[in-house]
Amino acid sequence: MGGAVSAGEDNDELIDNLKEAQYIRTELVEQAFRAIDRADYYLEEFKDNAYKDLAWKHGNIHLSAPCIYSEVMEALDLQPGLSFLNLGSGTGYLSSMVGLILGPFGVNHGVELHSDVIEYAKQKLDFFIKTSDSFDKFEFCEPLFVTGNCLEISPDCTQYDRVYCGAGVQKEHEDYMKNLLKVGGILVMPLEEKLTKITRTGPSAWETKKILAVSFAPLILPNHADSGKSRLVHLPPVAVRSLQDLARIAIRGTIKKIIHQEAMSKNGNGLKNPPRFKRRRVRRRRMETIVFLDKEVFASRISNPSDDNNSEDLEDERQEEEETKPSELKPDPPVNFLRQKVLSLPLPDPLKYYLLYYREK
Repeated sequence: MGGAVSAGEDNDELIDNLKEAQYIRTELVEQAFRAIDRADYYLEEFKDNAYKDLAWKHGNIHLSAPCIYSEVMEALDLQPGLSFLNLGSGTGYLSSMVGLILGPFGVNHGVELHSDVIEYAKQKLDFFIKTSDSFDKFEFCEPLFVTGNCLEISPDCTQYDRVYCGAGVQKEHEDYMKNLLKVGGILVMPLEEKLTKITRTGPSAWETKKILAVSFAPLILPNHADSGKSRLVHLPPVAVRSLQDLARIAIRGTIKKIIHQEAMSKNGNGLKNPPRFKRRRVRRRRMETIVFLDKEVFASRISNPSDDNNSEDLEDERQEEEETKPSELKPDPPVNFLRQKVLSLPLPDPLKYYLLYYREK
């Protein structure tokens, strides 16, 4: 299988390449992609391939290529507080990125056919919450996963603001997918070999936009051979936050504001992300983009008006590397200011760790 963008050396460089190729176009999507390391969702023995723009499959575990996830995230037009349903939620990688944007008052549900993949997704989610400093930079909408066939969702389920299906949808199931949407909602799915965005503009009105030529494995049809009966999938109820949980969200938000104010008074400006070490310059060039998914292939051209200046770019890059070589050191590890502030408070340890979601040191 081939990728649409160059391989990166780490997660940030992969995102840089996706931005360069215009797959990532908005700041919210970029922040979500940078916050979650794609390699964390790979099995250890396959992590060398994590930053290539390739799909990965091992048994029932599957990750789409980063360029596909980028297009999906951009097309969903996510906003805080929305409800999201991921059909074929897999490892939970996409659901977790979505949760960073939805915030604490969103709804984040996933349906996955394979129970072993559900367990894998829960392990990866737990690892992210307990170990990632990125978790403290966002107010997270934790995804909830249920096992079942997404074509057997109970007809009395709630409708969602955003829906994504990660498998090829047959034309006869298009209306079924549309009915999962609220009015004003957006559905993104592979339909007839095209990644398709459908917006519900009214009770019976729709706008359809073809985004990208793709090839996904088709949805697996329900098998009723054993019992002859449908096994309805009941999605999680939309729960109301407890007062205790609301208090935690409010306290964490207040501490973040204090940190921001302290940084403003100290530096004379707003709290900014710590500066990154200077990355090597990405050399832009004209390329034919070939993406293989399953047995199909699509091609598109990424054009660049700077092709004629390639030799000048090479010379500029060489000089830039020479100038920065003495200071090209690894960056200092990022500081988790929220964790530091919480741990410094005159509070009992159990309360401190509750505010930190019982995360590991």
